Amino acid sequence: MHRRIVISVTLLVLLLALAPVGYMTIEHMSYTEALYMTVITITTVGFREVRPLSTAGMYFTILVILTGVFNLFFIISGLISYTFGEALREIFGRRRMDLRIRKLRDHHVVCGFGRVGEVVCDTLAEAGADFVVIERDPARLVLAQEKGYLCLEGDATSTETLVNAGVGRARGVVCALENDADNLFTTLSARSLNQEVIIVTRCVSRDSVDKLLYAGADRVISPYTLSGKRMATFLLKPSVFDYLDLVAHGISLDYRLEELEVEEGSELAGRTIGEMDIRVRTGALVVAVRKAADGRFDTRPDKDTRLDAGDLLIALGTPRDLSNLENMSASRR
Repeated sequence: MHRRIVISVTLLVLLLALAPVGYMTIEHMSYTEALYMTVITITTVGFREVRPLSTAGMYFTILVILTGVFNLFFIISGLISYTFGEALREIFGRRRMDLRIRKLRDHHVVCGFGRVGEVVCDTLAEAGADFVVIERDPARLVLAQEKGYLCLEGDATSTETLVNAGVGRARGVVCALENDADNLFTTLSARSLNQEVIIVTRCVSRDSVDKLLYAGADRVISPYTLSGKRMATFLLKPSVFDYLDLVAHGISLDYRLEELEVEEGSELAGRTIGEMDIRVRTGALVVAVRKAADGRFDTRPDKDTRLDAGDLLIALGTPRDLSNLENMSASRR
């Protein structure tokens, strides 16, 4: 845009310098008369010529008018774009993003794009999940936008902001704000907007765990406690740690862990693992089952384990194996 303005101004200066030469040659005007004719012609102010023009002078004037008007148009449009372009792009960009957010369903809302929130967003993006970032720090918001994430500038503790982020339609909410008080208030607001949404909350102080759970959080995670346990596990059992970490995140290994829900009307609903011969038919291994009836985990499922609608399967396998199992667990209705 800056280059466009420079070129237009340069052409205007050349026109002001060369057009008088043309009038002086064609109409035999003095330099002052020729410059005057050039200026009133370019600006189209409508003053009379200094003297009647010959036919050649008229054609030359038409050329000066067309060149000058188009050049002035480009200068003015360039200045407007240079002055207001960024603001207009921001307004229209914000409008497009708001429209995309309003269309989301079963997405995730990440409250806070700090160190923890950024890792959460990067992981969700790698998994191909839809999510919206709520952040009030302009610098962090720009970073999230540069990564291509859907963003909403505002205070996550505000009910209005949560509504705009689509919490009422969301599948999950991550409260990754800097202090427990903000996370507590955000958790309470999100739960009041959506009773079914899964809420995972960051916690700094151990004293806040019970409060966050009472406010409606499904899981409360302390980054410091979790990091400490993972570091200790690595020291004690480094190979086991590496293997589980790779399988859980699906990095470098063909096998990964996945959770799948047995839907009403699926092949698996009301049948046992042995009856469906899951291992042979899909290639996936069911390593645990969480029963929908009581939320109890069966960590040693066998061929006689009955699967009911709403049960959650924890399975190990390749992406293809897990896709086969997902098809079996999906509703046929």
